[in-house]
Amino acid sequence: MKPSRCLTRVVLILALTAAALAVENLDRGLVAVQKPDGSVFLSWRLLKADRPNIQFRLYRTKAGSDERTLLTGEPYSPTCFTDTTPDKSATYTYELQRNRRGERAAAPAVLATTTINLSDTPKPYLSIPLAGDYDFQKVGVGDLDGDGVLEFLIKQPNFNTDPYQQPGYWKKSTTTYKIEAYTLSGKLLWRHDMGWSIEAGIWYSPWVIYDLDGDGRAEVYCKAGEGDPRDEKGLVQTGPEWLIKLDGRTGEVLAKTDWLGRDGYGDYNYYCRNFLAVAYLDGKTPSLIMQRGTYNLIRIRALDKDFNTIWNWETTQEAKKYSGQSGHGLITADVDNDGRDELVIGAAVIDDNGRGLWTLEIGHPDAFYVADIVPDNPGLECFFGIEPRRPKNGLMVVDAATGRILWGHGEPTFHVHGQGMAADILAEHPGMEVYAGERDYKKRWLYSADGKLLNFYEDTPLAPRALWWDADPQKEVVIGRTIRNWPDETIQELEGSPIVVMDCLGDWREEVVTALKGELRIYTTTIPTEDRRTCLLQDHQYRLGVAAQTMGYYYPATLGLQQ
Repeated sequence: MKPSRCLTRVVLILALTAAALAVENLDRGLVAVQKPDGSVFLSWRLLKADRPNIQFRLYRTKAGSDERTLLTGEPYSPTCFTDTTPDKSATYTYELQRNRRGERAAAPAVLATTTINLSDTPKPYLSIPLAGDYDFQKVGVGDLDGDGVLEFLIKQPNFNTDPYQQPGYWKKSTTTYKIEAYTLSGKLLWRHDMGWSIEAGIWYSPWVIYDLDGDGRAEVYCKAGEGDPRDEKGLVQTGPEWLIKLDGRTGEVLAKTDWLGRDGYGDYNYYCRNFLAVAYLDGKTPSLIMQRGTYNLIRIRALDKDFNTIWNWETTQEAKKYSGQSGHGLITADVDNDGRDELVIGAAVIDDNGRGLWTLEIGHPDAFYVADIVPDNPGLECFFGIEPRRPKNGLMVVDAATGRILWGHGEPTFHVHGQGMAADILAEHPGMEVYAGERDYKKRWLYSADGKLLNFYEDTPLAPRALWWDADPQKEVVIGRTIRNWPDETIQELEGSPIVVMDCLGDWREEVVTALKGELRIYTTTIPTEDRRTCLLQDHQYRLGVAAQTMGYYYPATLGLQQ
């Protein structure tokens, strides 16, 4: 069957867009983890620039020896390997090479090296010691020095206060947030104290890590203020507000500009909701997106790398039909396949030119995702779980380009709560399954991509985190401190509080970063796979989703159409 003209055009646009976008410089992310039986599991990145038929060699060298052992047979195509013959208490260096036919052994094309100290107590994770006995609330990644190796940045401590002025929500900040940058080996590069002008809650303290200025090194952008403007109760309601740029190598403040103003919002709860994200509005260069407001008035400003305004938008420009449509995050995605990113602010989309593209006019969604959910519908879809009371469609899937409802939950809902889930977790159903529920009424629903109710639950969690962990095409889920096959088959125990899921090391499977007192842990899979996929961070939508995980509620990054 011949492809339609429309499909051919979409594929061409995506191909041109992928070619125009600068690809982040990443190394191979070679990682080695000791398994309980003493063997060593290694995995590494397949990159967009690799030839389709690229093959590898993996060598092992024992500490104190010059003799290298070739571990992989030739040819070797997978991007992971299990070394079953090491000594359990030795130190080894592994060297990954590109396998080029006829290449001299004296001049190998070395892609990566890593060293591991084996012990009698194997650990299924990598550990970064922190500079104090604290945990953290957010974590992000970026190449701060341009060498292709990702650094890890945290915002600590793990304390949160919500602007909602009711008992049990807002609490007086007991300390200030600090942003800290670490190397994978555990070296603290710098610390930025956000100060008392930023209350210790996610809605006051958005930040992102990204190379916006195009110099090959990621910068850090965050909200800032001056001095200590807290009133007698501890609220920050006055004083200047800034967006600042920090040098990724030193943490030094390089530039600042005004944040979006408090005027027009009225209530403290409304003007204390702030977001940051990155979008390629022209399809070629990254822009920084500031947002203020969730529940009524919403303001957005797009900035270039020099903090020049590209456009301003607010709900009053759209006859207020966009008012209160924001979610608890900000998702960047090319929803209309024009090669330029739009902003999915919640139950509404702002076009790349700073004008409203569509709105559902149904209120604030707690759960929302943008992905290729429905195989039979061209392009991307959005899944929503709506917080306000609804007679129907409290859960729904809509066409991302138009907002057209593809299907919806047919019964009344009272408060769909939590982040929900959109992921392919069941092999027997095409496309992605979607999941959301109500906290107060113990109702949770799992639907197929085409709107068939697959299961009803009363006590499953409201925010499972989907991830690729094993060797099959379906995703697994992080529930509590376990990785499971949905819904309750445990395959990996975790220690610490899971903070993010992202593909930050090794092959295309995803890592789970957890927070413990004084430690950042990175759990990475040790399950072999023959499946070769490009590093997920080189998917445009996924990469911007990872960048947005340091602000707002946590939403797992999802792939775009070009993957």
